Amino acid sequence: MADIRLTRFGGPTVLAEIGGWRLLTDPTFDPPGRRYTFGFGSASTKVEGPAADAASLGPIDAVLLSHDHHADNLDDAGRALLPEVPVVVTTRSGRRRLGADGMDTVRGLLPGETTTLSAPGRSDLRITATPCRHGPPLSHPIVGDVIGFAVRLGDSPKTDLWISGDSVLYPALRQLARDLDVDVAVLHLGGVEFGVTGRLRYSMTAEEAVTLLGLLEPRVAVPVHFDGWTHFREGEEQIRSTFEKASPQIRASIVWLPLAEQTTLAP
Repeated sequence: MADIRLTRFGGPTVLAEIGGWRLLTDPTFDPPGRRYTFGFGSASTKVEGPAADAASLGPIDAVLLSHDHHADNLDDAGRALLPEVPVVVTTRSGRRRLGADGMDTVRGLLPGETTTLSAPGRSDLRITATPCRHGPPLSHPIVGDVIGFAVRLGDSPKTDLWISGDSVLYPALRQLARDLDVDVAVLHLGGVEFGVTGRLRYSMTAEEAVTLLGLLEPRVAVPVHFDGWTHFREGEEQIRSTFEKASPQIRASIVWLPLAEQTTLAP
């Protein structure tokens, strides 16, 4: 396993360091208290601020942006950070939207497509978009495009780091889990629901994550995307309780990241 260092800032925002590359996922750095709308009559309030200020991050090589059109994955402070980053990897539709705002560093991918980061003195980093469904069946016209990211360093035959993106568990994700050989999996959880759509979910529950991990069998599984917003229906306590009932192999793979503290996941 490659030497991977992760720092969690709350919500979906994680700094991943691998092979000298520094990758930031879904930057959300707005302070708490604001209410955001998400379309289709839904809204949510940010109830916790980021664990650190964006200015404290240091240089970032790339932002992996699962989607650009929901504020719980890209808020105003996160959006202000993007022009300072050499590369932003996101959806094809996100590239069009961000490009319309004058950003020419955005690479848009469809699931299955790959882009490569190269720099002197470092192994190339291959980033492949993986499938997501950010809601119930037939919800795509409303919720829009979302992707996850499979990251490979150099000539690694396996996926060093996989970031699920905001997705429920559905057939394409199950098949992906059967196909990938993953060292570290970062899972977007929280069981997101909105009052206007009742019990319909827009991200994985802990039970779905257990099913997924049974198929994926990563060496390490890291839960994120469960704190800081009123639309999360499962927080850390409930997720932990569900994981404690899982198989010994799954329980042994779980690593909880403390906020704003770098955690090294060494070989």
